[in-house]
Amino acid sequence: MTRFNTTMRPVRTIFLSASLLAVTACATVGPDYGGAPDVAARSAERGSYLRAPEQAVLASPAAAWWEQLNDPVLDGIVEDALANAPSIDAAIARVDQARANLRSSRTAALPTVGTSAAAPYINIPADLVDSESTRDRYSAESLSLGFDASWEIDLFGQNRRRVEAGSARVEASEASLADAQVSLSAEIARVYVGLRARQEMASIMEEQLAIDRQLLALARQRHDEGTGTLHPVEQMRTRVAQTLADIAQNNVEIVVARDQLAVLAGREPGALDTLLSAEMGIPLPPEQVAIGSPADMLRLRPDIRQAERNLAAASADIGVNVADRFPKVSFLGLLGLGGGSIDDTLDPSRLIGLALPRISWTAFDGGRTEARIDASRSAYEEAEANYRSAVLGALGDTENALARFGGARIALGQTVAAHTSAARSAQLDAMRADAGTTSRSTALEAERAALQLELSGAAARADLAEAFVSLNKALGLGWQQD
Repeated sequence: MTRFNTTMRPVRTIFLSASLLAVTACATVGPDYGGAPDVAARSAERGSYLRAPEQAVLASPAAAWWEQLNDPVLDGIVEDALANAPSIDAAIARVDQARANLRSSRTAALPTVGTSAAAPYINIPADLVDSESTRDRYSAESLSLGFDASWEIDLFGQNRRRVEAGSARVEASEASLADAQVSLSAEIARVYVGLRARQEMASIMEEQLAIDRQLLALARQRHDEGTGTLHPVEQMRTRVAQTLADIAQNNVEIVVARDQLAVLAGREPGALDTLLSAEMGIPLPPEQVAIGSPADMLRLRPDIRQAERNLAAASADIGVNVADRFPKVSFLGLLGLGGGSIDDTLDPSRLIGLALPRISWTAFDGGRTEARIDASRSAYEEAEANYRSAVLGALGDTENALARFGGARIALGQTVAAHTSAARSAQLDAMRADAGTTSRSTALEAERAALQLELSGAAARADLAEAFVSLNKALGLGWQQD
């Protein structure tokens, strides 16, 4: 045992010296990520939006913005979808994958330890071992049990950069999940508004069809009595046919919208038909809408956060590849017991130990390392451009959504005013028809014109609600807690 300890002392000294050198000389190569370009900060300095309508206020917006539409059916569908939709499940799975990859990168910095057992048996011609042997065959057997460990020192921070990149990609996948939640809630609200608008239009179209049939009957009556020509009859037939076609197309759109909502919520088509069969009117946004500031939007938009985290990961990837320029230090350790019998595997005097420090360095690889470094730097430049594009796109989306929202408010007000005037005119014509001072056809035409403006009013209310949905999507709402 004394001879064994003396033999191992230089190895132990080398091991400890190399470990101390590795710890004291550790450096992290590659660029340190200093944050995203200041395009976001410059954009947020404006303080307020350029095209915010009077109804928009700079208060902090609500996370569950759809609740401001005051429609409990919509609330339930959105909550169900955020919990069960396949698109959300897929995004969650991507987050889990990124987290698992990060755990793998972190464990790469730890030593690996294994166990081994061997029972080799040798039986070869004796003259291959000893030319002077008188035996025909040489045989030997041995048994061994032991442990082995290996450890690569992260001397130049390659693994630390991998962990840094993995952490950034986890956060990017979490932002992707949030972006999926934003898109899903907005799409459900948009389809739901369209469904309610189609249902309201269906009732108006049925009234319109009844008027068209009355006008057709009056035209036939005049033709049969000889006081009218066939031309008005054919015009009324054409109008009735067109109204029937519009009703049929509208009914198809209602069925399609119901199925879309069911699929978006993670259900089979038709699963929500009973829930959505009752007409509830078109949900409208509140009188005032909180939109926050450009800085709030840039902070809340998940796609911007995802682009920024991808940029951070690309920066760390440069360091991973730069570390390949430098030497790698690793250690291999063996510890075991062995001999020619089973008893030897339990005999402490048969202890065998080995510590092997190792330095490897690829001095020449034909430029492959430099090519990977160049590629990672180009990937960083691409990620930086994508980040700037995400910021500018978010600002453009929000300004456009605000302009459309303000315009939809004005359009709805004018449509309501026009419908009010048309309804009064139709009422006056009906009174004159009852008094015999105008024809019944004139009164019916006035009533039909009022119904046309009522259809326009339903479309205008739907446009306003959809503009509200688009605005909240542009603001990046629908994923975060209040």
